[in-house]
Amino acid sequence: MAFDLRRRLVAEVLGTGLLVATVVGSGIMADRLTNDVALALLGNTLPTGAILVVLITILGPISGAHFNPAVTLVFALRREIEANAAAAYVAAQVLGGVAGTLLAHAMFELPLLQASQTIRTGSGQWIAEIVAAFGLVFTILAGLRFRLEAVAWLVGLYITAAYWFTASTSFANPAVAIARAFTDTFAGIRPIDVPAFIAAQLLGAILAMIVAGWLTAEATPSKTSAHLEPKAAE
Repeated sequence: MAFDLRRRLVAEVLGTGLLVATVVGSGIMADRLTNDVALALLGNTLPTGAILVVLITILGPISGAHFNPAVTLVFALRREIEANAAAAYVAAQVLGGVAGTLLAHAMFELPLLQASQTIRTGSGQWIAEIVAAFGLVFTILAGLRFRLEAVAWLVGLYITAAYWFTASTSFANPAVAIARAFTDTFAGIRPIDVPAFIAAQLLGAILAMIVAGWLTAEATPSKTSAHLEPKAAE
């Protein structure tokens, strides 16, 4: 990449932090403005999809705009990022995510340190996270393969949709799951429920890598039998 690792890590901290601040902050705002859970979820969904478009567009050229350990894992397995850099990315993402939660609490004058009591567990939730992470990573890889200029919009729109069609509201991101364990607000998840979410997310991401790698591979020319030209009559 054109940018050194230090700048790339700052971009990952900043991007993940702003993403989580948007998820948690919009959840707090929506919860304060309405008692209608569906309307509150909509108020949480739209800002999250919108901020992803912005963050990927402006920070993608610096760090690749992973903001997600599952995405970084996939790029590491594809050997598109070195292992030491990938580990540093993950640390930056988790740090940024937790900082984003604290920032949201500060903006809404809530206690900075909290532990969520929102129960998010069960097979339906875990399957939803496999699906959510699969769809996110597949969208990224297919977008990079076919429509590079549209990736920011594709990811933002996918997450907007996945908030509503997955039972878990599409966390799809281990760093975000960890960060949301530190908020006892609309967007929270009990700390005890986080490990299963992360396992499901990583599984979905790896499955997406496998499927996308096969499905979007360049076609190899089919072998055709040689046609013998008839020899000209002597």
